[in-house]
Amino acid sequence: MSETTVYGPKQLAKELKKLSRKYPFVSYGSIGSSITGKPIPYLRLGEGAFRWHFNGACHANEWITALLLMRFADDYAKSYERKLPFWGKSAKDLFSRTTLWIVPMLNPDGVELVQQSLTPEHPYYEDLLLWNRGSNRFHRWKANARGVDLNDQFPAHWEEERERRAIPGPAPRDYGGEKPLSEPEALALAEFTEQNDFHAVLALHTQGEEIYWNYRGEEPEESRRWANRLAVASGYRAVYLEGSDAGYKDWFISRFRRPGFTVEAGWGHNPLSLDNIDELYDDIARLLAEALDCAPY
Repeated sequence: MSETTVYGPKQLAKELKKLSRKYPFVSYGSIGSSITGKPIPYLRLGEGAFRWHFNGACHANEWITALLLMRFADDYAKSYERKLPFWGKSAKDLFSRTTLWIVPMLNPDGVELVQQSLTPEHPYYEDLLLWNRGSNRFHRWKANARGVDLNDQFPAHWEEERERRAIPGPAPRDYGGEKPLSEPEALALAEFTEQNDFHAVLALHTQGEEIYWNYRGEEPEESRRWANRLAVASGYRAVYLEGSDAGYKDWFISRFRRPGFTVEAGWGHNPLSLDNIDELYDDIARLLAEALDCAPY
């Protein structure tokens, strides 16, 4: 994995091609397109019956999660091919038990805004300046290119979350849109989830070193146990969360009654610096490997 000062849609596209050439058993494609037409890629590893899904970069200034997921995929594929130990697990065993679908960067438009700022050629140039209070610095931006927070977009008590947030229109963060799944990125992820009928999902965010595993008492019994395993593996804290709705994990648990997790990686201010990427990755890799190993068959 090549690591530079930023990791955006172009870097991701290059890494996906490189990874699939290097490891023919890794496949990739697209779940759909962003507001401005950028592809939203996925990759697939494994051949097992238990279907896991990981995603990252739902929030624009949390783009480091895409890099973490791609580095994990590269390590996983390498360990499987070379029969190497994989964070205390057997990659061959995990490959035979699970199939993993990763969407590294759900919000490519937002990521590009954070990393490259805004140019007059952008189709939402004037609107974005207005929504960002006239500033061309987008380092605090979480939303997509229409000012909608993708993790407030899912049909799980969406109306209550909208009232709680009290954000009237497009903004850098916390505006849930005009209705659930109004944004193509959120809709693509929901449809991708339905089509593949995942047994468990994990949404990677930053920051706080916490693991959220419950939703309104609708989570299955194993969710707490799995969360505790992830906490032991990573050193993060498993948290029983209340007063939050409309997120991807919330919708997944409510819709399928299966284990869903939101993991807040690292510590600091978003966007997290790459200075401590190795330490951050070690914690997350242990957590993700443990998640795969939670598969009951």
